[in-house]
Amino acid sequence: MGQDLRKLFESERDKKYRLKEGHEARFMERMDRELPPEQNNSRVWIFSIAATILVLVSVGAFWFISEESPIPAENPVAETQEQTTEGTISLGDLSPDLEKVENYYLASINMELSKLEVSSDNKELVDSYMEQLAELNREYDQLNKELNTFGPNDQTISALIKNLQLRLELLKKLKEKLNQIKSSKNEQLSSNHV
Repeated sequence: MGQDLRKLFESERDKKYRLKEGHEARFMERMDRELPPEQNNSRVWIFSIAATILVLVSVGAFWFISEESPIPAENPVAETQEQTTEGTISLGDLSPDLEKVENYYLASINMELSKLEVSSDNKELVDSYMEQLAELNREYDQLNKELNTFGPNDQTISALIKNLQLRLELLKKLKEKLNQIKSSKNEQLSSNHV
């Protein structure tokens, strides 16, 4: 039992093993039978190009939509905090997570604003909601000033996030009201024609 493994390995290393003649050809033949060569490489290539183009178009469309001004310049509701001067901080400057939260809400607010369909029939309703949004925007600016004056604290940060949430909820309520008005007008038109 006390065999030296080194001697055993040396003796095995010295032996020359040969494969039977034709082994490699039989092996390749069996591989071809079991795993036929890929024939759909061109399809995969085309699908990958199409997927890449689709992603690029989607990103471009999102960027284009987010860059458009959703409402006239006289009612700046969802301004970003880029207008802050040096030495001042905003919610996004405090941490990357807060920056993501702020950017999410501002992007959502801008997206909702861009989807609004303002007509002469609903202009008064939209204007009243825009006044409320402008008031919330002024409060947000005031909270930002407070953040710069007293420094970051949980109450101010929570108030800033709550303000963004309120603006988004207000826009969603406006959208629901506009849809209700539109559906009631459609019902009236359909009942008048029947």
